Amino acid sequence: MTIDSATVLSAQKLSKAVDGPDGRLTILDDVTLAVERGASLAIVGASGSGKTTLLGLLAGLDRPTAGAVTMAGQRLDTLDEEARARLRRRLVGFVFQSFHLLPALSAEENVMLPLELEGRDDARQRAQAVLGDVGLAKRLHHYPHQLSGGEQQRVALARAFVHGPELLFADEPTGNLDQRTGAAVTDLLFALNREHATTLVLVTHDPKLAARCARTVHMRDGRLAEAAA
Repeated sequence: MTIDSATVLSAQKLSKAVDGPDGRLTILDDVTLAVERGASLAIVGASGSGKTTLLGLLAGLDRPTAGAVTMAGQRLDTLDEEARARLRRRLVGFVFQSFHLLPALSAEENVMLPLELEGRDDARQRAQAVLGDVGLAKRLHHYPHQLSGGEQQRVALARAFVHGPELLFADEPTGNLDQRTGAAVTDLLFALNREHATTLVLVTHDPKLAARCARTVHMRDGRLAEAAA
């Protein structure tokens, strides 16, 4: 696969295997994929098909058994864990099904956290601005247990976007939400993606959510079964 300047993320012959009590189990097998800058990509497939494993490898959260991931021109396998963490902090935002907000921090403090880790002195101002963008300007000082599920996911979106990431990875971002709230969060996710030109890669079981993406790839038994543009 040739990687051009428009490609912000790529996987080349990516595989992941683990050793279990019954021998070696291949979770991901020889996946090659390229994602263009500013694109939106849905990874779909049945449970156990390897889609969440693929997302974790593309995001640099895990190491492959074979193959390579290149993110913004940097091969992840050439970096140690500390260097990969620095790259993620600089380039990547994450949104998960279970929100992953810190319960002892307010909405504002949760969103400030990634900026504080970077040593930014505008953390509070940026957090307030992005929480305003997701409609939570009046909820800055509320704690996660004081927020609805939809509000918590909006805080998670604000935290993911607050540092202007080049890539956003989302794992079942509406999985814990009712249909109406999930639709509202989906609208917000794609609005932020569009307005900030952030490349979006998401895993979902929801065909309506996948259909909002410009491209969908289907996983089956650890391999890319088909791809549609």
